[in-house]
Amino acid sequence: MLTIRYFIRFFTAFIVRFRGIILLGTFLGAVVFLALRILGPSLLTSSTQRVGIVGRYRVENLPDSVLALIGNGLTKIKEDGTVAPDLATSWESPDGGQTWVFKLKDNIFWQDGKKVTSTSINYQFTDAKVERPDEKTITFKLESAFAPFPYVVAKPTFRKGLLGTGEWRVTKATVSAGFIQRLVLVDKEGDRKILKFYPTEERAKLGFKLGEIDILQGIFSPKPFNEWSVVEVEREVGSSRYVAIFFNTQDKLLGEKSFRQALAYAVKKDGFDGPRAISPISPNSWAFNPQVKPYSYDSARAQELIDDLADELKKNLTVNIVTTPALLSVAESIARDWAEVGVKGNVQVSSGVPAEYQALLAIFDIPEDPDQYSIWHSTQTSTNITHYQSPRIDKLLEDGRVELNIEERKKIYLDFQRFLVEDSPAAFLYHPTTYTVKRK
Repeated sequence: MLTIRYFIRFFTAFIVRFRGIILLGTFLGAVVFLALRILGPSLLTSSTQRVGIVGRYRVENLPDSVLALIGNGLTKIKEDGTVAPDLATSWESPDGGQTWVFKLKDNIFWQDGKKVTSTSINYQFTDAKVERPDEKTITFKLESAFAPFPYVVAKPTFRKGLLGTGEWRVTKATVSAGFIQRLVLVDKEGDRKILKFYPTEERAKLGFKLGEIDILQGIFSPKPFNEWSVVEVEREVGSSRYVAIFFNTQDKLLGEKSFRQALAYAVKKDGFDGPRAISPISPNSWAFNPQVKPYSYDSARAQELIDDLADELKKNLTVNIVTTPALLSVAESIARDWAEVGVKGNVQVSSGVPAEYQALLAIFDIPEDPDQYSIWHSTQTSTNITHYQSPRIDKLLEDGRVELNIEERKKIYLDFQRFLVEDSPAAFLYHPTTYTVKRK
């Protein structure tokens, strides 16, 4: 029969025989306990954000908001649209804008700890020759003078694998059919951002409802989340894009400047979700002209211009408005406004820019530099979506992109806005408000 004395002798023998293992285990347990006491708070404060972004992007054209997290450019753009140093400490053009020489800052490093040198700066330009005379100097020789070039190199530069110089490092990228589906970013504190990309706003909203993401950025309509008690909706009014009606100036009816002006006057612009836009250049830009014709709502003036049209044109005052699903309600309100002055507006929804259209209601991202040669110059057949042709505008755009003196450039773009808005190849409406939805 087992007795208490037997158990005591058994455990004593066990401890004697395995005392080394027991001591080692006790020591390791104490180390782990202390480590958790010391490091635990920092480990517990690391977080993961699951963020939804609307848009179809390839690796080479990620949105600026994402690029700014993971990299830097030679320069950066300030809020007023001027250029400031970033990876470069200074730059110059010794020959009037055709050659650009940038000097790099000291002690800047890639996210893998390697030093940033001119040889590791990787910009790919088809119309520029790149020279690297020493580790701190990189030179771009363009085919022709181009004053906005410092804006071009504000785009962050990366080594292979999106290895940049920013606060956040890409640890995983998921690509399907050439488009980014998911990015995982990690910062020095161990915090993570998981960015999930959705092709449409409606699909992104569904992802939020299904719990795929906890933050939904940059949507244009907060519905239905503005009625949810478990989320926070943040409103942001920006000036980096505008909503406009782009007119096909080669259309028989819309080729008439006075009719385009009439349509601009006929729109009630005060009810849109965002401040008025009166120009193709951001109101925060050093080149913005606040004194262009504003086309404030004036139905009487609109009717007057329509009445003055040739009788042949007045026989069928019908305009087809093509727009995206996000702007459908805006397009319908514009059609109602036009109906009040005798113009019938037929609204059509499209996912992209159609080959042929009369009026296109769209959101347009404003370039950082006021140079808008590709958008309005008559030679730019693939990107001048209004098919606008004006020798005066052509000359201003040509002069603006070769003038290095900022004050002289400003004069050029003040005139550019004045004459363009007068011609009305587009009716500028408002700067759209965007919303970010977060779970509480």
